[in-house]
Amino acid sequence: MTNTFVDIKGASPVRLHVVQAGPDDGPLIILLHGFPEFWYGWKNQIDTLAEAGYCVWVPDQRGYNLSEKPVGIDAYSLDTLVADVIGLIDASGRQKAVVVGHDWGAAVAWWTAVSHPEHVERLVVLNVPHPIVMKKYASSNIGQMIRSWYIGFFQLPWIPETLSSAGNWSMFVRTLLSSSRPGTFRRADLQQYKAAWSQPGAVMAMINWYRASLRKPPARRPSIRVTVPTLLIWGTRDKFLKREMAQPSIDLCDNGRLVFLENASHWVQHEEAERVNELIISGKLPSGK
Repeated sequence: MTNTFVDIKGASPVRLHVVQAGPDDGPLIILLHGFPEFWYGWKNQIDTLAEAGYCVWVPDQRGYNLSEKPVGIDAYSLDTLVADVIGLIDASGRQKAVVVGHDWGAAVAWWTAVSHPEHVERLVVLNVPHPIVMKKYASSNIGQMIRSWYIGFFQLPWIPETLSSAGNWSMFVRTLLSSSRPGTFRRADLQQYKAAWSQPGAVMAMINWYRASLRKPPARRPSIRVTVPTLLIWGTRDKFLKREMAQPSIDLCDNGRLVFLENASHWVQHEEAERVNELIISGKLPSGK
């Protein structure tokens, strides 16, 4: 694995830290992490995908870890996050990429496929529904509204940042440990996460993703359907997101497949790494450039 920085141009320019692996001439695959992770959340996928022949790019998304952390909520709108993905594809010199996302990274991956299907060879999303399905359930389904309480909490000014960092990041650590299978996040892993969360400006930037989701909704699209081949992997023991949102998400795909992993939680790529890797690789390898 190598570390590099990629400058994304456009309306909201940003410098992203990107971990890279695999052959330069292999088909490009971009792995998008969620909250409160960073590139390290894909540590169990990177080498396997590289060995399978993929050119693997794993960014710290804007606001996270070593990537730049623009000031202000508007800098973290979903359309801006999608533009970062397109910027990475452009920087690679490719026309398309396999786009894989988990948690917030999955939301970005979904919307990239909706907005720019010409740049997505194949879509793989883990444990997050299509953004339109999420919006519907989070505003009308009592069970999901209860599970999504933290979205409202993160709208508060400065309080979430203060509580998150208190007690050596005890709130974030407790969330990871209580929502995953025992042993998923080990002491050494948590040290890595704490170092990423402690980067100057990181915690506010990370939480600003949630603030922007309500205050800076994405532009309307002519269609919300996903036209590229799509695989949705869903750990059914997710404490944050109800499995009932999975099938309606696939129903919005022209060519979609849904795989439930019954013993996995929200952190499915950690807990069922081998199976997740098999599922990602099992699709036909794209042509690359």
